[in-house]
Order: sequence, then C-alpha cells, then structure tokens
Amino acid sequence: MTLHRTSIIALAMAACLTAPWPVLADETLKIGVIATLEGPFTVLGQEGIRGVRVAVNEFGGAVAGKKIELIEQATDATPDSAVRAARTLVEQKGVKLIIGPLSGDEGLAVKDYAKTQPDVTFVNGASAAQDFTLRNPAPNVFRFSTDGAQWNAGLGTYAYQVKGYKNVAIVAEDYSFPYTQVFGFLAEFCKAGGRVASKSWVPIGNKDFSSVIAAIPDNVDAIYVALGGSDAVNFLSQYQQAGGSAPIIGGSITVDQNVLQSKGKAREVLIGTPSSGPVAELTDSPAWNTFAAAYKKQPDAFPSPSIFALSYYVDAKPLLMALQRTGADLSDGGKKLRETLSKISYESPTGKISLDKNRNAIANEFITEVAVASDGTLYKKLVKVVSQTNQTLGFPEAEFIAMGPVGRDKPTCGK
Repeated sequence: MTLHRTSIIALAMAACLTAPWPVLADETLKIGVIATLEGPFTVLGQEGIRGVRVAVNEFGGAVAGKKIELIEQATDATPDSAVRAARTLVEQKGVKLIIGPLSGDEGLAVKDYAKTQPDVTFVNGASAAQDFTLRNPAPNVFRFSTDGAQWNAGLGTYAYQVKGYKNVAIVAEDYSFPYTQVFGFLAEFCKAGGRVASKSWVPIGNKDFSSVIAAIPDNVDAIYVALGGSDAVNFLSQYQQAGGSAPIIGGSITVDQNVLQSKGKAREVLIGTPSSGPVAELTDSPAWNTFAAAYKKQPDAFPSPSIFALSYYVDAKPLLMALQRTGADLSDGGKKLRETLSKISYESPTGKISLDKNRNAIANEFITEVAVASDGTLYKKLVKVVSQTNQTLGFPEAEFIAMGPVGRDKPTCGK
C-alpha cells in the first residue's frame, strides 16, 4: 500500500499529539539483552527477559521517538559464552547498548570485554559478583541491581542475634556469585561472634549431595545454603530424606521463586527459612503492586516476580530513562548518555536506587522468612527493611576493602 505525502504528514502530526517523541517507522534503537537461555540457569534467563520487557512496555516500546528493538543473545552461564554473546552483539550486530549478563562469572568476563569497547554502554542484568564494580571498574559499566553481598545485608546479624545461630555450616556453588553471597553473610555473622564449622563448595549442576550432607558436622545450629535452581531443590530434598534436622539459612537465590514453586520435600524444608535479598512481598507498596501486576502479564510468569525479573527490570528502566532524556543520541560514542545514566536516582518497585562512584547501586535490601500464603503457595514474608545499603555494607570503605576479594576462604570466621 502507498501513502500520499499528505497522509504521511497527517500521521506524523497525530503521533506528535499522542507522545512526547513521535515514533517513526524507520527509526529503530537496538538494545542487546544477554541472558542465560541455555544450560542450568535457563529458567532464570527467561525471567530476566520478562523483566526487560516489562520496562520496555512502560515506555510504550519506544524512547525519544525511536522504536526499541530487543536483540536477545543466549548464554549458558559460562564466562566464555557471555563474552561470545557480547562480541556477537557489538561486533556483528552493531549494538551500542547492552543489558546483561545474569551470572556472576559472566559479569566479570563481560566487564573485561567492556573495557575494550569504550563506545558501548553496558548495564547489568542480574550479575551479582562483587568485583563487577567494586575493584577495577569499567567506566562504561553500570549496575542498578546491587551485588550479592549487598543482598545479604543484615542477614548475618539477624541469624546470630534473633535466630540464635552461633555455629553454621556453609553449602554453596563453586563460583563468584555464591562466594559473594557467603562473603556478605559472614562479614556480619563473624563480626557478631559467629563461627563456621565447615564449608562445602559444589559445582553447578551437581545432582548427588550425599557426600556433602555427610560432611556437615552434627553440632551446627544451622546451614547457610547458597544454591540456585535445581541444585537447591536437590540438596534440600536429599538433606530432608537423609534425616537432616538443622534449620536452613537461605542465600538469596535459594529462596527465589523458581525454588519456592518446587514440589515435595524441598518445599517442606524451606518453610520458616530466613533469607535476605532485593525482593520481598511488598504488598503494601503501590509501586511494587504495579510492577508485580505488569510482570504477571508476561507469558509463563511466576506467581510473584523473581530476583532475576526484578534485577533486569531495575537495570533496564534507568537505561531507558537516560535514553529518553538524551534523545537517544549516541553520536558522541554514548558519552552524554553515560553521564546522564551515572546521575540517575529513581524510585524502583522496591524503593530508591542511586549509584555510587563506581556506578554500583545503593538500594534497599530485605530480610525475609519463607511463609505459606492463603492459596498454599510459598512466599517471602517481609521481616525487616535494610535501608539504602551500600556496597561496603555500612563498613568503612578501607576496612571493607582490607577484607580482600571474595573467594572460598574470605572472611575466615574460624575456618
């Protein structure tokens, strides 16, 4: 069909009347999204995509008159796959804006790649590795979704002082994100006087936890578990079947929606589990309820938004805000966009988010306990808000940095 010139002008004028920026069919803005759409974290990657789409839908699918084209690039949670995804987006598809990745080790690898692409703007997805931003940050990398240590703010103190757990065992996956989670928990737990009886580091995708369970000392007060997805379900089920009775302290992804929706023994073990992270059922918050309602409209959504949906959303939205404010003009290599992005402070579904000097988020975290809802589903009941948590967890920066990079053995806390 051919439109007369007068018809085209009329359509453009109508668009001007209904939107701040008229959306023209031939103006498209490419945004790459890196997510784990293959491998053991596939469900989590799908959640990340849902979060990005909720943010894009809030803007009507366009910013500054340009239609948003999301280009999804799959990874399998390995660093190599994340770098391949980033290279494909930048070097083959000409993308100048990237949201992602999801996994901790992926984030560290993408940060290093970002340093070779100074004209490309990288905004995190859900990678929660501490050194994605804390040490040797890349000037074109931003994280509005906080790191895994921040996610555990307040939990170590709560476990020691309120729950009365003085001696714990650690069971966690063997890569950077669980290292960061354990670091965040132990930084407070050790300072309060807590002790660690044992640590077990297991590979992603482990199915048989019998040797891990056998290695847990009998006299521990609780077990801090930083396992995600099927790993969490397998461990919790096998621990219950083995007659284990020590209560669980949950790492953030151990009590995330994809685990809470599991059936059988794992579900029974989780009830009453304390945890912390960026997500809680904030049913008294209009902002949370609005986000949750929009999320639930996404295909195959969980009963409530997961950490991964929220993380990708809270990173995608400020990128779209900055694009809107700068007219989506990337002609200067994205310098103005990044300057604008670094100054953004906004009200997310879980409260105010702003950035520190390393472009890492300062935001609310939530101590929760797993409870049973009226419809029988499990949810994270809010216990306490840890307001505006920074990346050093409230410790003086020099003291925090002196603890060293996250790893299997830090903090020591006895063992």
